Amino acid sequence: MRRLPLVLALASLVVAQVAGQVDGPDALQAYRDGRYQEAIEITLAEIESNPNNIDSYVVLGWSLNALGRSREAIDYSLRALQVNQFESRVLQIIAEAHYDSGNTIEALQYLERYVQVAPTGQYIDWVYYTMGEIFIQLGEFNRADISLSTSVYHNSRNAARWARLGFAREQLEEWETALSAYERALQLAPGFSDAVRGRQRVRTQVGG
Repeated sequence: MRRLPLVLALASLVVAQVAGQVDGPDALQAYRDGRYQEAIEITLAEIESNPNNIDSYVVLGWSLNALGRSREAIDYSLRALQVNQFESRVLQIIAEAHYDSGNTIEALQYLERYVQVAPTGQYIDWVYYTMGEIFIQLGEFNRADISLSTSVYHNSRNAARWARLGFAREQLEEWETALSAYERALQLAPGFSDAVRGRQRVRTQVGG
């Protein structure tokens, strides 16, 4: 019977520890609420406690990118790849950071790695869209067409991406399919200026 108070005390301690974990800082919620600096501070503390916590690296990368701190996002995400080189979320973070920094070739490398690792992943439509934008910048319009077509296949409700697909096809002088893409963009967003102008350019070419 003498041990009962000790047992109860230990049980109370365990409950308190669990409650503390549940009620502790939530980096993901901070990120979702737009409190990016707070999310960064939480995840850095988590990583210091557990350097192999891949989820902490992911939220850290998202938050750094949200604040435009691309170089830091890349540096920490490269560390994350040492923990798990196949983590698609980390590959997306690095690709986005490079793209936002104007490092298009480096961004393309990580976008292609993402496709290899997660061909139906959460960000696959964004990945193909960004690849399409890079190919447009490089003047590789056939590859842009393929990438943007794949993007709208995965997410057909984005008017801006349909408009960019129309633009890529316009550069290839594929007037009918370009017009079709612009029309689809305008079905989703009537009055969308890029699509309105693109449709007019193509109609001028085909005499419509």
